[in-house]
Amino acid sequence: MKSTALVIFSVLSFFSSNAFSQNTFEFLRVDMSARAAALAGTFVSNNDDPNVIFYNPAGINSLIDNPISFSFVKHLLDINLASLSYSMEFEDIGRFGGAVKYINYGTFTEADEFGNRGGEFGAGEVAFILGYSNALDENFNYGANVKFIYSKIADRSASGLGFDLGLNYIIADENLVVGFAALNVGTQLSSYYETKEQLPLDIVVGVSKKLAHLPLRLSLDFHKLNAERDDFVQRFKAFSLGAEFTLSKVLRLRFGYDNEKRNDLKIGTSAGIAGFNAGLGALISNYTFDYGFSSMGVIGALHRVSVSTSL
Repeated sequence: MKSTALVIFSVLSFFSSNAFSQNTFEFLRVDMSARAAALAGTFVSNNDDPNVIFYNPAGINSLIDNPISFSFVKHLLDINLASLSYSMEFEDIGRFGGAVKYINYGTFTEADEFGNRGGEFGAGEVAFILGYSNALDENFNYGANVKFIYSKIADRSASGLGFDLGLNYIIADENLVVGFAALNVGTQLSSYYETKEQLPLDIVVGVSKKLAHLPLRLSLDFHKLNAERDDFVQRFKAFSLGAEFTLSKVLRLRFGYDNEKRNDLKIGTSAGIAGFNAGLGALISNYTFDYGFSSMGVIGALHRVSVSTSL
């Protein structure tokens, strides 16, 4: 009865990750933060945004006060995502973070293998994340997340348990941060059918630097370093570049480029502006409002908004 539903779900998973794979829970790869997305996801070396919990749990140790952030993503078709992240310090213990990431794929018409239509059904996935971070020494932070993942499509469901591990090294005199993260290490606890699938493991290394004489921070990330490639050079094809300009005390302008997305979304010899991202951030009173635009070429575009503050 659910053959058509499974085809639709596979297509939606493709769009969510922008690249086909044999993994499950691919929504975990989708950038939630408007700021991070505008920078093409170059966030593994970030240390001033509560959404860093999705990219590198070590980064939360440098946060101050009790920051909280809500993000909404208008994806393709009627797919929508939302996330909430929060962090707080416990004296002499370390800093903890918590987050929720949710995706709703919309409503579909049920059909069997003969095309006979039945009722309607929905599909959605959610991840609950708890993170911890502390310092190895004055400039060296470590962190770890544990996440419970649940997915449901019609009358089928799956669940998983994942972990993120991260390191963050800060060279304060050079305004330089180096980050490393192993994301989505884990396994399915239960599957839709008999076959269990792998979580979308992602090994990431990145660096960011604030220039000394310009109001500009540049960032570079290499994702999917664990992926099998044809040769050594191809192992670094999943790189992203980000640039954040501080225009004033209240305004920031951001640009990003995702090399893998641009290549994956190319149709023939043309990719349009696929893989390019842009965004704007504004500090109003005690709230930061961020907007992010991500092009998927002729397929369409993603729009994100985030609101952050400290409690």
